[in-house]
This record gives sequence, C-alpha cells and structure tokens, in this order.
Amino acid sequence: MTPTDAELAALICKRDEAAFSLIFDRYREAVYRQLRQLVRDEDAAEDLLQEVFLRVWNRADQWRAQGSFRAWLLRAAANAAFSHLRTVRRRREQDLEKTLEATARTRTFPEWMIEPSTGPEARLDQADQHRLLWRLVERLSEEQREVFHLIYAAEVEVRQAAERLGIPEGTVKSRLHYARRELAREWRDFETREEKS
Repeated sequence: MTPTDAELAALICKRDEAAFSLIFDRYREAVYRQLRQLVRDEDAAEDLLQEVFLRVWNRADQWRAQGSFRAWLLRAAANAAFSHLRTVRRRREQDLEKTLEATARTRTFPEWMIEPSTGPEARLDQADQHRLLWRLVERLSEEQREVFHLIYAAEVEVRQAAERLGIPEGTVKSRLHYARRELAREWRDFETREEKS
C-alpha cells in the first residue's frame, strides 16, 4: 500500500531517508515547475528545489496536517522563489549604489543624483511582496481566483476544491496552472517596470 503524505512526513521527522526519497519523487516535478515559472531561470530553479526539499528534511514537523502536504510544499516553494527574486533585485540595487558611490568620489554631483532610489518599490519588504502577490491574485479571472484561494489560502487539496466548486479535479488543476502562469507573468512585468523606474 502506498504511504500517505502524513505517514511519510512523520517518518521524515524521524530522519527516515527512504520516506524522504518517496516524498521527493512524489513532488519534485510539481515543485520544480512552480519554481521555474516564478523565477524563469533553470539553474536558480534547481537550486531553489534543493532548498525547498532541504526544508522538508529539516522542518517536516512544521506541516500541521491542517491542509495538504502538497499545498504546504508549494507555498514553501513560492516563498523561496519570491525571496530569491527579492535578493536578485536588491543585489542589482546594491551594485547600482556602489557604482554611484564610486562615481561620486571622482566627480561632484548634487546629493540627490547620488543617492539610490528610496521609493516604496525599492524598499519592498516581505510583507509588501505578500500584499503585492495577493493584489495580483485579485486580477485573475474569477474561476482562477477561487481555485487559487482554495488551494493556497484555505489550504484544501485539489480533490476537496473540486468537490466544493462542483467541477472535475482536472479543471481545478488546469485553472491553477493558468493562474500560476499568469501570476508569474504579472510578477515579471512588475519586476521589469521596477527595474526601469
């Protein structure tokens, strides 16, 4: 009989490598697809995949079995992806700041030209990013939005979402796929606009 996610998670908490391998094999593709959609970089997605599953190995006890293990795992992946994107953006800002400081040492410019942007976009912290994500979610079609809310906010499984909405599981998965793809596109557009501003 195939072990449930709850059984495997309990075994992982006891450092059972075989259970970890089963969870990894079960969800690797889904987690990688989400990471790849969000960060648009294969190497970064591979690194983040390892990071997410390292968290599973070290912190499987954080899953309280109140929602599906898959939803918990995909939420961890989304958080890792957004953290990565935030780090990449800050690195670019720091590089710009260093360049401006080096220029300031060799030339005299007004202070307002030397200081890096201090607008709200340049200082988004994690809470701001979270709010941005949910603002983008509100732009989704009603069908995609309700599926996204059920899976990620209410943490219900695909089967339960399908039952609540009275639609096939395949339709739930399809709507979720297109919702994630649309959010990834909107996020990239936001990042691009921020870089140009």
